Amino acid sequence: MGHKKLILAGALVAFAVPASAQAHVSLHPNTLPTGSGPTVDVRVPNETSKARTVKVDVQIPPGFTLVSTEPVAGWSAQVKTHKLAKPITTDDGTITEEPTEVVWTAASGKGTPPAQFQNFPLVIAVPGKAGDVLTFKTLQTYSDGSVVRWIDAADGEHPAPTVNVTAAGGFLQDQAGDAGPPAPGTSATQGADQTTTTPATDAKAASTDSGDGASKGLGIAALVIAVLGLIAGLVALARGRRASEATAT
Repeated sequence: MGHKKLILAGALVAFAVPASAQAHVSLHPNTLPTGSGPTVDVRVPNETSKARTVKVDVQIPPGFTLVSTEPVAGWSAQVKTHKLAKPITTDDGTITEEPTEVVWTAASGKGTPPAQFQNFPLVIAVPGKAGDVLTFKTLQTYSDGSVVRWIDAADGEHPAPTVNVTAAGGFLQDQAGDAGPPAPGTSATQGADQTTTTPATDAKAASTDSGDGASKGLGIAALVIAVLGLIAGLVALARGRRASEATAT
């Protein structure tokens, strides 16, 4: 009976791996030409088993002159701004404020259920120069009152979502999954599951779901681990039988 429990425990541990694999808050597409005006999705997964995501607070890096939200069913959005110390003159007029935060709040009884994710679209004017990395620190609030602070470095437990800035006139590009954009100075086409869109003028078309590659990878890893767990259980059972036979003789 003990050996059967061991086999069952090994199998359960193996199949539990996908549930523990974490997805991160991320932006898609995540490689953007400077000066472009794309639509990007802030992708927020729910990693709990019971609570709903009910609030998402994204901090906008300095330098942005435009951030506009798109309606999301069941959610309200607020763009917070502050006055610039020095107004900026553009072809469209004088800008006296810059966005600092975007806060999405779920309506009563709404929110993102467990094991699902929600995209929050933003139209932005990409600032900076080629090689810059823009960091969007994010706070995710659940219906049970817990808050996940996505503010860590790329190798932290809760990395802040980032995008890479490329040269003006380039393409919107997206690295699949939750790994974030390629490191500055490397080619955005390196690595698997790369999605490249048409030029940055076709902004909305660039907001594609790139999580399929990551999901397939998790499925394969889970299968391999499950098989290894089963083999380990069978080996333990065989050893137990041999030990019992030796004792009996």
